[in-house]
Amino acid sequence: MLTWKDIIHFTVKGNPIPTKRVEKSAEEWKEILTPKQFQITRLSGTEMPHTGAYCTSHQAGIYNCVCCGNELFDSSIKFESGTGWPSFTQPVRNNAIKYIKDETHGMVRVEVQCNNCDSHLGHIFPDGPEPTGLRYCINSESLIKK
Repeated sequence: MLTWKDIIHFTVKGNPIPTKRVEKSAEEWKEILTPKQFQITRLSGTEMPHTGAYCTSHQAGIYNCVCCGNELFDSSIKFESGTGWPSFTQPVRNNAIKYIKDETHGMVRVEVQCNNCDSHLGHIFPDGPEPTGLRYCINSESLIKK
């Protein structure tokens, strides 16, 4: 089970080794993604709060990366954060996610990306529920539920 200390360690010392790497050119990504998915996943965009398809979804399943299919989150650890984005407490595997220090927009945050294809997913915060206190705040457009 990951903790905030683990997340900070990854941002400073390096991320876990991914299960595989998926690399494509921007043109190749544009061919398989919708314009909105491309904007969010490849250009680090953010969807408006309370607009994502998975914001209030509670159906059982696994949330995968929309770009490469990497399994990211299980619906059993999804929770209502009140933020307007799907929120999770843990990834399905410790090496599913990559953690990047983000100092944009006058803030210091930790960006989360798919560890296989570097797709922007959202951010992680240390204000989630126990036992981990983690809140993975994720854009619906970066996910596909299986």
